[in-house]
Amino acid sequence: MITAIGFVQVDSICTVARAQHMILFSRNQNYRVNQLTHLLEKDRTLFEHWTHDAAVIPTVFYPYWRHRFKREQTSLISLWQNRRRDGFEKVLSDVFEYVALNGPTMARDLGSKSKSGTGWWDWHPEKTALEFHWRTGRLAITGRNGFQKIYDLSKNVIPEIHRAAEVSEEEFINWACFSALNRLGIATSREISAFWDLATPEEVAIWCQGQLGKGNLIDIQIEPFGDGREL
Repeated sequence: MITAIGFVQVDSICTVARAQHMILFSRNQNYRVNQLTHLLEKDRTLFEHWTHDAAVIPTVFYPYWRHRFKREQTSLISLWQNRRRDGFEKVLSDVFEYVALNGPTMARDLGSKSKSGTGWWDWHPEKTALEFHWRTGRLAITGRNGFQKIYDLSKNVIPEIHRAAEVSEEEFINWACFSALNRLGIATSREISAFWDLATPEEVAIWCQGQLGKGNLIDIQIEPFGDGREL
């Protein structure tokens, strides 16, 4: 079911139940929370990473996320230097070595000397370092304690068959676009880009132009209902 949908966003808010569980239960009333936990933490047929937000993703898609890891190596450093506390770059190596030596690690295992503030995203430098290594593929989420992430080396979480598989840049773009459009059915190039948030809008626009006339994609115009103001 998750493969058919593509991914399920992981939500920290819990009024009735967390969004990922409500999404799955709404599609299959036989769904139980422990089934998702089992697929994530035991079978490893699902993994946690990022689309437009944190999400549960089929592990067979992991090779395509390796392209995302490479892209975020430099972009996150620049972005987080402006949005996160100073100092996380200085502890990147130490944090990775800690996880390599000690195994599954939570942010609270590392941040005792530099507690985070009261803001939602006011992470201590060690937490930012853990997130950086997760977002760039060196670490993976092996499980959760409550809703707190438990990080481990990717080789201990992602099966080798998926972790070692490689796809070319062209294959990556083709998959990101086709797989998104197949699930959306009809979309603008920006909507295709936003589905996985893997390929840029510019890359998708070029891809769309290249597909026109090949029988895989048609360009359409949608006429608004009435005078269009209802939309």
